[in-house]
Amino acid sequence: METKIENKIETNEIKYTSKDFSSDQDVRWCPGCGDYSVLAQVQRTFPDIGIKKENMVWISGIGCSSRFPYYMNTYGFHTIHGRATAIATGLKLSRPELSVWVATGDGDLLSIGGNHFIHTCRKNVDLKLLLFNNKIYGLTKGQYSPTSEKGKITKTSPYGSVDYPFNPPLLALGSEATFIARSLDRDPKHLQEMIKRAADHKGTAFLEIYQNCNIFNDGAFELLTDKETKADNVVVMTHGKPLIFGKNNDKGIKLDGFRPVIVDLNDPNNSVNDLWVHDEFDSSPVRASILSHFTDMPGMPTPIGIFRQISKPTYNEGLKKQIELVTEKKGKGTLKSLLYSDGTWEVN
Repeated sequence: METKIENKIETNEIKYTSKDFSSDQDVRWCPGCGDYSVLAQVQRTFPDIGIKKENMVWISGIGCSSRFPYYMNTYGFHTIHGRATAIATGLKLSRPELSVWVATGDGDLLSIGGNHFIHTCRKNVDLKLLLFNNKIYGLTKGQYSPTSEKGKITKTSPYGSVDYPFNPPLLALGSEATFIARSLDRDPKHLQEMIKRAADHKGTAFLEIYQNCNIFNDGAFELLTDKETKADNVVVMTHGKPLIFGKNNDKGIKLDGFRPVIVDLNDPNNSVNDLWVHDEFDSSPVRASILSHFTDMPGMPTPIGIFRQISKPTYNEGLKKQIELVTEKKGKGTLKSLLYSDGTWEVN
């Protein structure tokens, strides 16, 4: 027996485990790579998202992260550099009943694939985009990427990169993605929660995952993942909760106009009631924009969690509705009638 729930199919007979989503392919990432954790959390999460595995598809471009479809026991397509979101869009439009996921890296999505990314977000195509951000080109052996920090010394920037890096959540926000989140490869429980939340969202769901490349950019996120420093450098965004962080939960963030300020909660002059309370459903993008900029502000903790999610009609829904309305008005049509329509002419 099956019960249809929006674009999901709840199965009463099939009970999946993480092993059901593990393929028979040898995983060929460098030992210690953060990609292993992302793969593990996806495989642990997918049994609980209520979709038959034959209705799931993974699309990828080129890069270390783009090997992902080989390791998932679902349908998948390892495509070409930077074109994963474009090909995923085509698949979703032709097969709207499928749950389409994209595995991509900071080079693949934000460099050659940048134009496809912003238009996917703008159109609100119902795709789930997982960005493996290691701030480096890993597969091609350590060149600086669109998210590498200014001054980064690499093989293609031996004297330091002069580029300003992209801020991925801010780029997604400016492109009107309807779900924007961030997690860490070394925080399995949080990452699983974000994957589930992305799966539940209807529209373009963008999840940035800070992922360590231990060969070409080892320790890029050490302050955020090491147990000794994480609490003082990461703030977890939880809807309806104040922004509090620190080893003893004794630091808070409040807004002074549009300027975020860190306050010491041990000071009796500072109250929890004055802190910024996170609202992931805020219709205005302003607060999510300020949160996205935390990574550019010295001394501010890095936010993880959902920056913002809103609901609006998807591109695939709009296209389907348009086709149905035109078909109802003009009939189904034929290829011959299209070729000989008023939009054609003869050249003598």
